Amino acid sequence: ILMHLHAKTNSDRLCLAGGVAFNSVMNGKILLNTPFKQVYIQPAAGDAGTAVGVCYWINNVVLGRPRAFVMEHAYTGPQFVNGEIEHVVRGSGLNFRELSNEELTRAAARAIADGKIVGWFQGRMEFGPRALGNRSIVVDPRRADMKDILNARIKKREPFRPFAPSILEERTADYFEQTHPAPTMLMVFQVKPEKRAVVPAVTHVDGSGRLQTVSRSTNPLYHQLISDFEQITGVPIVLNTSFNEDEPIVCSPQHAMDCFQKTKMDVLFVGNYMVER
Repeated sequence: ILMHLHAKTNSDRLCLAGGVAFNSVMNGKILLNTPFKQVYIQPAAGDAGTAVGVCYWINNVVLGRPRAFVMEHAYTGPQFVNGEIEHVVRGSGLNFRELSNEELTRAAARAIADGKIVGWFQGRMEFGPRALGNRSIVVDPRRADMKDILNARIKKREPFRPFAPSILEERTADYFEQTHPAPTMLMVFQVKPEKRAVVPAVTHVDGSGRLQTVSRSTNPLYHQLISDFEQITGVPIVLNTSFNEDEPIVCSPQHAMDCFQKTKMDVLFVGNYMVER
């Protein structure tokens, strides 16, 4: 179908939406098996995201307005200020301390490197089914047992389901055989053979990984967290999974605190607050 589409349009750029666009394995094969050079996948490609297409069809086609907006990221959901977060943190009765942004990312990176399970709740919630570094549980990808630990303590997934690597966008070529940006965790690329043992917790049995490339321009805080982790460990990747347990991804600070308290997460970074048991 894509080969036919390229022959018909002669365009090197492809845009995908609809539930089929959540097939990350298929998406990762497009650049290898078709003439397309750029692929854009709507981050909420399922039914929830059809509203975006409807709105732009009306705006651009029905009303004839020129195209202008580019959806460069999925961080369009609710956001909470530190005052709102502090109220929830104080009400939890748990130990906490307030940190600067610099202290925050360094402390989180150190906790991850020490093998702790870290809850990371920052900025605007992601639009779509993927946690992309704002409503995430983040752990060390170098530990082969981390997948089992996550499943035993929080996620309870089937053992064949892989966890995703978040990698600094500028370091993608060092670890993956393809370098096309994958900012919304909707492409599966092969991990370079020599790197698979370095990040076993995010390397699937077939040597692949459903990666998220993280750019400083779209998520500077998460990018800094991964950069700080690289300074400690030499690895520019963290394991990123959604912040939830048998429920939808957490949205508010209270949701995050409730999930933290009922699971065996070790430490929570919510806004500028570090919460420990």
